[in-house]
Amino acid sequence: MQLTGSQIVIECLKEQGVDTVFGYPGGAILNVYDELYKHSDEITHILTSHEQGAAHAADGYARATGKVGVCFATSGPGATNLVTGIATAYMDSIPVVAITCNVGVSLLGKDSFQEVDIAGVTMPITKHNYIVKDVKQLADTIRKAFVIAKKGRPGPVLIDIPKDVTANKADYKPRKIMPVLPPEHISETRLDHAVRMINKSKKPFVFIGGGGILSGASKEIYEFVKKADAPVTDSLMGKGAFPGTDKLYTGMLGMHGTKAANYGVSECDLLIVLGARFSDRVTGNAKKFASRAKILQFDVDAAEMNKNVLIHEGIVGDLKVSLSKINKKLGQLKHSEWIAKIQEYKEKYPLTYSEEGLTGPYVVEEVYRQTKGDALVVTEVGQHQMWTAQYYKFTEPRTLLTSGGLGTMGYGLGASLGAKMGRPEKTVVNIAGDGCFRMNMNEIATAARYNIPVIQIVMNNHVLGMVRQWQDLFYGKRYSATVLNDKVDFVKLAEALGAAGIRVESKEEFKEAFAKALTMEAPVVIDCRIGSDDKVWPMVAPGAPISEAFDEQDLKEQS
Repeated sequence: MQLTGSQIVIECLKEQGVDTVFGYPGGAILNVYDELYKHSDEITHILTSHEQGAAHAADGYARATGKVGVCFATSGPGATNLVTGIATAYMDSIPVVAITCNVGVSLLGKDSFQEVDIAGVTMPITKHNYIVKDVKQLADTIRKAFVIAKKGRPGPVLIDIPKDVTANKADYKPRKIMPVLPPEHISETRLDHAVRMINKSKKPFVFIGGGGILSGASKEIYEFVKKADAPVTDSLMGKGAFPGTDKLYTGMLGMHGTKAANYGVSECDLLIVLGARFSDRVTGNAKKFASRAKILQFDVDAAEMNKNVLIHEGIVGDLKVSLSKINKKLGQLKHSEWIAKIQEYKEKYPLTYSEEGLTGPYVVEEVYRQTKGDALVVTEVGQHQMWTAQYYKFTEPRTLLTSGGLGTMGYGLGASLGAKMGRPEKTVVNIAGDGCFRMNMNEIATAARYNIPVIQIVMNNHVLGMVRQWQDLFYGKRYSATVLNDKVDFVKLAEALGAAGIRVESKEEFKEAFAKALTMEAPVVIDCRIGSDDKVWPMVAPGAPISEAFDEQDLKEQS
């Protein structure tokens, strides 16, 4: 049958099972929006307050559901406003398809009104991108984009469609979409070598990254850890792949990881890395990272092998498939003395914070208590992000949504809207600092417009907390451009945008406010006043090895 390009776009989205799209219309994409209007009973469209919010919402939807997130934007500034969200998804390997429309084919390259080469702009931050100049190629291009976004190491794909292509007609044949399955082939020789390394190890340690979440391998990881009888740490992106309540779990690794995890990895004789890329925030001084250990790395992307840290063996392939195979080859091991030593570290160096007044860690722990650990938690980037990673015990995958690789301030609110749309049965809480909240706080209007009941917590310390922490420790307390001591009233702002606003200054007030927010079934902003000089502990200084993690008590003893 003959369909216009805009009809083909909608039909292809329906083929892919897309039920929600986030976006913002404009002249170049009007044909697509007109067709979307006719299918509003099949595809829900969320009009965000800004295109960046749409990109983050699509990302949050994808992280929460495991499906591909979809966002729309028009040409020129509409398309460029997606860029930060696309880069965020790219750095964390999140499957997103961004569809933009451009000026007509005959106007391309002529500096036409609202024209930009968005394919050129996004080339370094997408798995692949397309500009479709012939309507006959549109359906196949969209189908390819979804496969690329999901296949292997996931990531964002952009499709740019000139406006006249959305109006032109072509033959369209519906197609049944087959699921994208990981390849089953894994090198048996390398698997056998890995088993020998594990069997030989006396002090193994398991490090889990975001690949543990993306591959859906949490069940296989749990079985593997129990068979290997090894302590476990994770990256920010790996949280929830292994239960944070398990006795073998030692906390997060790296710059703000626990001393138990950092010391354990520094002393182990075999580091087993499951779907992690050795970020600098994890390794500290890479030359001294896990210097006593052989490193066994599992990753779907061969490019990650020996990229940041030299390894001894690498298993390339889907993590779920790899661990399924290795679990069949691995017998039950015992490392009682090693486990006991790590347990001593956990008991000697627990995470602690001041019991006086309202603090970030208290807020996170109270959220955990009241939600019974069953919330879907989203964060912005900074101190509040690290406190969330430290003090909320994530026990299931896809329950922490945060910008790890790019570190995008302003990510969380849009992502929380996407997450709630994808998993409406879950309580969704976005935890922000006041600096991050200012970035995209206009998305509270989106939450209010659609009555999307997300709970927005603002840890309001009137400073850019993480930057100030560095200034305090490493820049002689020169607080250059990090003080936000102005007259912005987040409660009035929330009310003006159509949401509820509550200000709290004590533990008891927060406890009552959050309990109330859980019952409201409406968007709520809780403005939490905390101290400007509260810090995230432990910490590893930039360029130092993770074995040199220090906390406030260490600083006092040194001075």
